Formats: sequence, structure tokens, C-alpha cells
Amino acid sequence: MTTLLINIKQLVQVRETNVSKISGADMKQLPILENAYVYLVDDKISSFGLMASIEIASADTIIDCTDKVVLPTWCDSHTHLVYAGNRAQEFVDRINGLSYEEISNRGGGILNSAKKLQETSEDALFEQSAKRLENVMRMGTGAIEIKSGYGLTTAAELKMLRVAKRLKEAYNFPVKTTFLGAHAVPANFKRNQEGYMDLVINEMLPKIAEENLAEYVDIFCEKGYFTLEDTERLLQAAQQYKLVPKIHVNQFNAFGGVALGVKYNALSVDHLEELNDEDITALQGSKTMPVALPSCSYFLSIPYTPARKIIDAGLPIALASDYNPGSTPSGNMNFVVSTACIKMKMTPEEAINAATINGAYAMGLSETHGSITKGKAANLIITKEIESFHVLPYAFGDNCIDKVLINGKVI
Repeated sequence: MTTLLINIKQLVQVRETNVSKISGADMKQLPILENAYVYLVDDKISSFGLMASIEIASADTIIDCTDKVVLPTWCDSHTHLVYAGNRAQEFVDRINGLSYEEISNRGGGILNSAKKLQETSEDALFEQSAKRLENVMRMGTGAIEIKSGYGLTTAAELKMLRVAKRLKEAYNFPVKTTFLGAHAVPANFKRNQEGYMDLVINEMLPKIAEENLAEYVDIFCEKGYFTLEDTERLLQAAQQYKLVPKIHVNQFNAFGGVALGVKYNALSVDHLEELNDEDITALQGSKTMPVALPSCSYFLSIPYTPARKIIDAGLPIALASDYNPGSTPSGNMNFVVSTACIKMKMTPEEAINAATINGAYAMGLSETHGSITKGKAANLIITKEIESFHVLPYAFGDNCIDKVLINGKVI
């Protein structure tokens, strides 16, 4: 099957040769072709260029993109999309004055989600999660990472990861899976955190590896959750199963988790709402991607990741949604990009680089996704008629997307 997009007002994120990630001052550069075309063969980008030099005469499908912008789909490298039910009542509780920590201490938060998930069948969990996946695809997400972590028992953690794997297969969609058994200490281990870590390492990890359910391992390294010692113990154990770290760090406190992630060659360190100079130094020269989750900051009214400090230090940054029932009940990457510009003072160019190429890097997909490059996946966003790509973050409350193509097909 061949598809030809013609008369594209702006073709955004054009890379003649593949770039794995964009860092520092280079993040302000976003290559664009004006009045362009893209030619797709089956599920790959075959060629692109200026309309003035087009030599392709026909295609099975031709899409006229006059006055429209085309760019690669968003690469959302941090989500908890597989979960059961919702936590709308906790949303109301926070409005009425309870903090995130207070809600957690009285059995809410992650433990609330874990209880609901444990009581939900795998098929019902798949149906709920499939609806969420379809929704984010329509909003322009073309690759996604999904974590476990709302199970907190061996059976429930395996169930979550099996559902994520089923989503990948059912939708022929790039889904990366992460084992996050160390998301919170369940109630029955409240006074035995070491015992829960034993369960995660000695029972959960081997079974997940046996079923090949995850590529990455994660832990919530945060005061009140898991310590640096817990984190190092897990990352050491995960090495024998070849699980690459992607860890939650610095959401509420900065106490050395970033440097520990770098020590174990973490693919990404995510959240970073709190960041100090030692963290910046640890990241410099590493291959670890800092990942910001601005819609989480928006929803919880906590500080935003200091993107300017990160970029001005010559580092890369990626943007992701943190889609989950408690702190970010939305997978809308368009809002993430807008919020990064509005609240984190990222330029539109930086934000789009962070949500495409750098997002792809943060989940090991930089060879196949994140840019308009020959041979990469034909996963594209076609906007409605807009003046330029700057309108995408500017019109934060509008749906500027006309069509989304996944594997070369309009969904």
C-alpha cells in the first residue's frame, strides 16, 4: 500500500540522517520543509521533499495537506496506562485540602489503585486499557511506554504486564513495557519493607523475565517510598535479567537518586521536579535521558521540572504524560507540549524535539520513531489548517489534529 501526502504547509522534524537525541542549544533547532510531500510505502516513510521537486505521479491513497502541518507522532515514554477504575474522589479530597501524601497515608493513592486492579479480571483490565490507548492514539501518540506498579502482588503485576503485551499485539502498536513492582509498599508489608523488596526481587523479577514481559525496570525512589539502598538492590538484581533501568526520581525530594540511576546506566530518570547542581553534574556526560512530566505538576500543583536549567547545562530533555489514575489522569501529549512551553519556558521547537526524538530515545525507539526520516515508521500527525507548528502549543485548549496515521494507515 502506498500513501502520498502532498501540499504540506510545514513538514516538521525532518532528519535526512537519523539522530538519536537532541541536547542543549541544539534543541532550539527544528528542521522544517515548506510546501512539502511525504511518500509512505506500507508502514514506513519511503521519501519526502519539496513539492517543487516531486517525481511521484501516483499512490493508492493521496491526502491533500494544503495549509496543514505534518509531524511525527508523539513518543510518550512514561505512562501507567494499564490501571483499573479511577481516583476521582481523591481529586475532590485534594481540592478540599488533603495533600498527596495525606491521601496516601490513609490508604489512598497507589494502594487504592492496587486494590481495584487486584479485583479486576485480566480481560476487563484489557478492555479498560484498550479504550485509553485508542484515545491517546487519536490525540497523536504513536509510541508508548507502559509501566506496571498498580498490582503490588506477583499475580497482579504479571496481569498488568500481560495486558500491556496484549495491547501491543492487538493494535500492532509500539508498546514498551516496564516492571514497576517497587511503586509503593503494600499494606500487608507496611512494617516490613525489606520483606516486600525480597518479594519483588526473588519472586516477581524471575517470573517476569521467564515470560519476557518487560524490557525495563523501575522503582519509585522517593522519601516515604523506596530508599537509595532499595533502589541499588533492585537495579543490581535486575542486571542478571538484562532489564534496563528507567526510574522515578526527585518528584518531591532530591537526595542522590539521579546519580544512582546514572551509575546503573539508566535509560531515563523521570520526574525531576526537584533538581540540584549535583544532579546536573551526574547527568552530564551520561547516556541517561532526563524526562519531565509537566501535566503531573499541573494536576498536583507541585513545581515543574526546571527545563531551562537542564537544557542550558547542555543536556537533553524528553517530555512524557505520566498518564495514571492518581496524579495525571490524561495521556494528552498535546497538552504536555503546551504546558512545557507555558510553564517550563521551553520554546515550541524544544518541546517538539523533547516529545518526539528525545521521547523515542527514552524508550529505546530512536532508530524507528520520532522523526521524518527515510525508513522510519509511518506514524504521522496531520493538523487541521493552522498558520504554523507554533499554533500547536499556543492553542492549548483546541484539538488541532485532523488525522493520525499509524503504520501508514489513517486511524
